[in-house]
Amino acid sequence: MSGEDRVVGVVLVSHSKAVAEAVAELAVGLTGDGPKVPVAAAGGTPDGGLGTSAELIASAAREVDRGAGVALLVDLGSAVLTVKALIAEGDELPAGARLVDAPFVEGTVAAVVSASAGADLAAVVAAAEEAYGYRKR
Repeated sequence: MSGEDRVVGVVLVSHSKAVAEAVAELAVGLTGDGPKVPVAAAGGTPDGGLGTSAELIASAAREVDRGAGVALLVDLGSAVLTVKALIAEGDELPAGARLVDAPFVEGTVAAVVSASAGADLAAVVAAAEEAYGYRKR
């Protein structure tokens, strides 16, 4: 894989498939005509219900892995616990997979825009985490 092909991938882990897909669509749409960042939604359970699935998360992470790391953004409690467990296992996620402590929507947008600008994993994570400081008043 050439250096140009090495881009940070982003996985969105939500309890809802629809939420994960909508946030992914928003973030990708805001990158405009820039380089395409691999983004995957891992929402809900395999049967379409609400919840989280280690299998869906691991599959999504492998799908977006381009060798530059994978940023995993999560919505709520058990999504965090599931990603932490996958990271602790060490063999389910690609090397360089990171759980990102960021607001789900704003952090995702910052991560995807940063990755589309060619940022490395540390910079993508930092951009997403900085979203906690966004003021709305």
